[in-house]
Amino acid sequence: MRFKPEPPVHHGSAPKVGILFCNLGTPDAPTATALRRYLAQFLADPRVVEIPRFVWMLVLHGIILRVRPAKSAAKYATIWTSEGSPLKVWTDKQAKLLQGYLGERGHRVLVRPAMRYGTPSIADQLDDLKREGAIRILVFPAYPQYSGAATASAADDVARWMLQTRHLPELRFINRYHDDPAYIAALADSVRRHWRSHGRGDKLVMSFHGMPARTLALGDPYFCECQKTGRLLAEALDLSASQYLISFQSRFGKAKWLEPYTEPSLKDLASQGVKRVDLLCPGFSADCLETLEEIAQEAKAAFLGAGGQGFEYIPCLNDGEVGMRALTALAERHLQGWPTQATVDPDSGRAQREAALALGARS
Repeated sequence: MRFKPEPPVHHGSAPKVGILFCNLGTPDAPTATALRRYLAQFLADPRVVEIPRFVWMLVLHGIILRVRPAKSAAKYATIWTSEGSPLKVWTDKQAKLLQGYLGERGHRVLVRPAMRYGTPSIADQLDDLKREGAIRILVFPAYPQYSGAATASAADDVARWMLQTRHLPELRFINRYHDDPAYIAALADSVRRHWRSHGRGDKLVMSFHGMPARTLALGDPYFCECQKTGRLLAEALDLSASQYLISFQSRFGKAKWLEPYTEPSLKDLASQGVKRVDLLCPGFSADCLETLEEIAQEAKAAFLGAGGQGFEYIPCLNDGEVGMRALTALAERHLQGWPTQATVDPDSGRAQREAALALGARS
């Protein structure tokens, strides 16, 4: 049968509104087996690797999935927590807090976390929202800057789910928030708080996830949106052009990627006599492998090894109140016109938010 069975209809119950809060994904464990499964899904996505399918599948299964899983597992092992993958821990907590903050503002919504790759999947969480009575769903990818490889890939997965679903809910989709004033203010607040606690370095580096350079020529707006985020943050912090640097990390393969590259740039700064850098990653809504291992460990070692004397990593917004309120305001704007305020109890939202904070304190 082409369409999945529909959940039972609860006649007389009030229809609900849901939010699917999507992040990129993470393996289930820091093991080669789990990484092989995760990377096979991630790297097989044609949005992620845009080369001829037949050639890439031979390379992926013949070489990469034989070598890379063990290396990646070793990296994940250095950041894994007792609660699991940091990205999953933070994403779960952000979803709970988002529901709580919206509840405080009088909105009765169901918020569920999902991963584009790995678990819980987008399809499973959409099914779950439908079972709970959601007839209107806002899809909220956690990526501030739009890219075909991330934002559009999440939309692809939602579309695949739709093709198997008989009774579709109303859907809305948040594409980006790279220049949202509240998001920029939250980033600036996190930098200022870090400076107050740890002092201020000679240069602020803003490192974004890299993409192949050809994506810019093909019309992907990601590079431009990263630049705008960086410029707006620098303006909010009153930085001159010489006081900050925008760079790109996570290069994969031998093709040219968006430049400048983060690690070589850090080495150059050290060789130029810059003694301390502060680095944040404004393209990530939550800390993950790319921030905690690639930046806080590898990039730090590269800068110090090249002669730098101090390296401060500024964490992602994670569960910070200013950042969560920015996400809440963004969701609230996109929920306008949907019936979310009937018979709600703000105290219930406050209790949910406090419970999520308590959960995070233990993680």
